[in-house]
Amino acid sequence: MMSTKRFVGAAAVAAALAMGVAACGSDDGGSASSSAGGGGGGEQPYIAIVSKGFQHQFWQAVKHGAEQEAKAKGARITFEGPPTEQDIEQQVTMLTNAIQKKPAAIGFAALDSKASAPLMDQAKAQNIPVIAFDSGVESDVPVTTAATDNKAAAAEAAKHMSDLIGGKGKVAVVVHDQTSRSGIDRRDGFLEYMKQNAPGIKVLPVQYGGGDQAKSADIAKSIIQANPDLKGFYGANEGSAIGVIKGVQESGKKGITIVGFDSGKAQIDAIKSGVMAGAITQNPVGMGKELVDSAMKAIKGEQLPKVIDTGFYWYDKTNVDEPKIQALLYQ
Repeated sequence: MMSTKRFVGAAAVAAALAMGVAACGSDDGGSASSSAGGGGGGEQPYIAIVSKGFQHQFWQAVKHGAEQEAKAKGARITFEGPPTEQDIEQQVTMLTNAIQKKPAAIGFAALDSKASAPLMDQAKAQNIPVIAFDSGVESDVPVTTAATDNKAAAAEAAKHMSDLIGGKGKVAVVVHDQTSRSGIDRRDGFLEYMKQNAPGIKVLPVQYGGGDQAKSADIAKSIIQANPDLKGFYGANEGSAIGVIKGVQESGKKGITIVGFDSGKAQIDAIKSGVMAGAITQNPVGMGKELVDSAMKAIKGEQLPKVIDTGFYWYDKTNVDEPKIQALLYQ
């Protein structure tokens, strides 16, 4: 059965998604409703948002939520991210440029929770409030972090994996990175649950695919070749999970249980067809809305909680068509 823990705002998300998830936007990463100029003055406060990337449907859904909230609250935004989730230096450059535009606030999803810390201090020195989203940074500067409780969500994925394979056998883990807070927490939440609750399951050494589908597929095939008795795979983000699916399919190996993270079209199709057992869906549109709402409050000097939990659900073939799950799928 699905978990209903830590979920907020399904009705609001459903309304937003009814309007359709927006495409990636223009080549420079700006939203259709935003202008490229800087500065926090004028009637519309400017919020510069630097994401982890654009390559997954998840980020497009976050962008859509941010645009909807910006329109509702009278703000203008830019939303950009590097070509891949391995381009840490490029993201740092984007954040540097965003600070130089002197926006009224910054939204930031860190690829590397440590690399961006000095820039957090720079933003604070210029009195620019920073809203972290999806992945926090190792800094006290962000006024809040709007994110999934990734450890709890990963533990939920581990629980279902354990149940699905009868609490015994080898399980492989493919994670997008070991530098972002989301990568670390989705890895550790899964491993800690298995260690504490599933002594009969042997988790193989964690492999990192950079969130890249092709690389993750190659990793999956190598693991299968080295472990013919493998029982399960866990892919910790959209790119990792889709890569694992492709790797298993290309290997021709049958009987491997796959659980994932996120809910783009490829994973939904894999779950409906039975290739994937189930996955964790986040609330990306809600995350984008919380990001902009928090930025507007910070601009006005309002106090914010240090963490805003944007929620998650487990979904599989039994509940994927239920309205509360459909409201969160970003295909």
